[in-house]
Amino acid sequence: MKLLGHAAPIGICLLLLLSACRDHGNKTITQDERLSPDIGTKKELILDSIFLYAQQLYRWQESLPSYTDFTPRKKFGSISPEQTAYERELFAISQYSLAHNGKPYEWSPIEGKPKYSYLERSRNTKKSNGHVANTKHQYKYATHLSYWTSGNKQIAYLYIASFPELAIIRTELNRLFTELSNKQVTHLILDLRHNGGGYVETAEYLANLIVPTKLDGKIMFSEQFHPNVQNGKATLLSKQPYLDANGNPVQYKGRSATMADVDYSEKANTHYFAKKGVFNTLQHLSFIVSGRTASASELLISSFKPYFPVRLIGQKTFGKPVGFFSLKIDAFDIYLASFLIRNATGWSDYFDGMSVDISLATPKTDLHIGNPKEPWLASTLQDIVSITDSKLEKGVDNIKDNPPFVFWPETIGENLLFKTNFQLKN
Repeated sequence: MKLLGHAAPIGICLLLLLSACRDHGNKTITQDERLSPDIGTKKELILDSIFLYAQQLYRWQESLPSYTDFTPRKKFGSISPEQTAYERELFAISQYSLAHNGKPYEWSPIEGKPKYSYLERSRNTKKSNGHVANTKHQYKYATHLSYWTSGNKQIAYLYIASFPELAIIRTELNRLFTELSNKQVTHLILDLRHNGGGYVETAEYLANLIVPTKLDGKIMFSEQFHPNVQNGKATLLSKQPYLDANGNPVQYKGRSATMADVDYSEKANTHYFAKKGVFNTLQHLSFIVSGRTASASELLISSFKPYFPVRLIGQKTFGKPVGFFSLKIDAFDIYLASFLIRNATGWSDYFDGMSVDISLATPKTDLHIGNPKEPWLASTLQDIVSITDSKLEKGVDNIKDNPPFVFWPETIGENLLFKTNFQLKN
């Protein structure tokens, strides 16, 4: 599966300890790898590993100091518990690179927390890199689906709370868009106000269900890794095995593949529209968004901007044009902001969020999501149905007895953009 790519899924990278990885053979060893001691406590070695990986993989790695200037053991070695020490180190790493506004790219209003990068204890449910196994198989993805007619405009509304693993919801998505096709929908409203992202593969599949056939073969988006990663200078990736979706090693040129064998070029990480399903009548897209709309949700919006009339209603989005894949260091998964997401025009500058066309106050209402009188949906419908249109006819809600809000709770965190498979080099 692919949290972007068309090859076999990437595996969870396994690095037990950096000290166990000093067998460099003929590989290039960086100066900071030489300076990092081979001995020390497990905690000290993990602190070293986090920094050294950041030096090679972080999207803004050129802003980082040297190992001797950063001194991870000295700065963070005495902090307890150990996870707090690693989190504080990661936060420090994330604050060096400054955006045009003078603030770090990863500045966050939450004290001590990077905007993008994070770490967590490894979950036993992980299979491939960044790919989370889910045990909930009967989840109904579309919790709100409604239709209205105005003149020759056939309007549909769909609330999407997250982008979970595609295998779980593919059938449901296919069914939904067959229904949209049968309704000959011309104006689609996607409510992403609570959608913090998730699996890029799922957002990409949804885009291909939405897109008209005429855009087949056009660039959807690309992932741009740091030039050093593209040029094979991230040598520590050779310590991270490349596994399939079942957690098994992948054979490559007579040996087990590692993440260093991945093709990180922009060409290999460019995604093109490839029409799925039978829905082919779309003329206009509206997105209901908020500060919680992030990552894969923003990727979906950005991908359509070069080709389609797109309207954003609500409040400025979170602002996350970056993604990551997991690095396994001892008992922790580390997610470093590793690549930029760029659309067909090369646009990725929405670190401060995507601005909206219609700005609205946070609704104070008990009305359910999907109710046409709910303020944000009402404003979106009004934006579509101008005064020259005929009166908006009563809509049809295909899903009854919905709760006001429905989330994807168990496995997808906030503001995530996972990449789980890549192409190996030829």
